[in-house]
Amino acid sequence: MPASCGDSLPLALHVNGRPHALAASREASLLHLLRNDLGLNGPKYGCGLGQCGACTVHVDGVAARSCVIPAHGVAGRHITTLEGLGNRAAFHPVQQAFEDAQAAQCGYCLNGMVMQAAALLAREPRPDEARIRSELSGNLCRCGTHVEILRAVSLAAARLAGEDRSAP
Repeated sequence: MPASCGDSLPLALHVNGRPHALAASREASLLHLLRNDLGLNGPKYGCGLGQCGACTVHVDGVAARSCVIPAHGVAGRHITTLEGLGNRAAFHPVQQAFEDAQAAQCGYCLNGMVMQAAALLAREPRPDEARIRSELSGNLCRCGTHVEILRAVSLAAARLAGEDRSAP
């Protein structure tokens, strides 16, 4: 059901740094509101059960699965999607590292991997490989680019710490 169908109630969210006043049904997931009402296609619909990670967004800076979060459950909170993390004119360091490490293939997992990695690096700037693996273990990649993804997160961490001077 689209977020705007049914018995709609007012909803105020901050998405990608901008306030939004919307009407959404009680049943609407955050994912459906972001995609259908706000036109943000970074978060993907994958499993609909919060298990694949394709729908990952940040809620007040914490990685969260938007397909299982009721939109009204995050009223007044700050939501960041892939589009709010960075853009073609100014990539976030994690996005740039994923591009530089050629860590994307089909794009199914890309949103979740980038958003999960950005949340990790925001709270733990220099994770080791075991920590990165653990953090990303709930994000499914069907193409098998796991080695490149691990390399990208390590590269982003080094760049954010000022330890990697290589050109993007």
